[in-house]
Amino acid sequence: MSKSSELIVKRFGLPFRIAHWTVAFSFLALYITALPMYTEFFDWLWPILGGPANARILHRIFGVTLMVPLFIMIFFDPKALLHWLKSAFTWGKHDIQFLLAFPLVFFGKDKEYPKQDFYNAGEKINSLLQLFCGIGIVGSGIIIWKTNWFPNWLVDIGYPVHAISVGLSVAVVIGHAYLGTFAPDGWKAFRGMVKGEVSEEWAKHHHGRWTDELEKAKKEKGA
Repeated sequence: MSKSSELIVKRFGLPFRIAHWTVAFSFLALYITALPMYTEFFDWLWPILGGPANARILHRIFGVTLMVPLFIMIFFDPKALLHWLKSAFTWGKHDIQFLLAFPLVFFGKDKEYPKQDFYNAGEKINSLLQLFCGIGIVGSGIIIWKTNWFPNWLVDIGYPVHAISVGLSVAVVIGHAYLGTFAPDGWKAFRGMVKGEVSEEWAKHHHGRWTDELEKAKKEKGA
């Protein structure tokens, strides 16, 4: 922790932040390049994207960049990657209690809820949904890209799996983006993913179990 006008807590390292924003950019680019492929309503995007053929090439390029963050984390911050995965699958009573209060939290009501871990229950759900949707998007994307590599029945399954995975992922992204920007205190969470640090006050309020661990480690180190 460091002190200036407020106490600051380090939250995310540089590799994690680069990985996060690479996913965000790639997902947005994939969504835009896919829109005219799904409905004629967005045919006006064809000229902007350089025509159908070029749009498909761009879509595949961004499909590849969507996978890059995994390798960034594996090679540059495997500890944070493993921590994220472990956290997403580790649930306790405090997580369930958070979810019961979450509707009020989502709409900006300052509801008291149990102390949360480094990732709160909402972030854990977001992580799990994006993890499985990501697997569905990438897996089915490869199948419908390289149709000659796979049997017809698998290609036929690939298209609806791709559409469903994308649709669910878009819904989750919208909620995630709202909570991380426009929701009350959202900009403070946004700061954590931009600068890698958050205020101690915000951290204690939203991730009390995590800050308790930091305080315990600090005391043990000073002992």
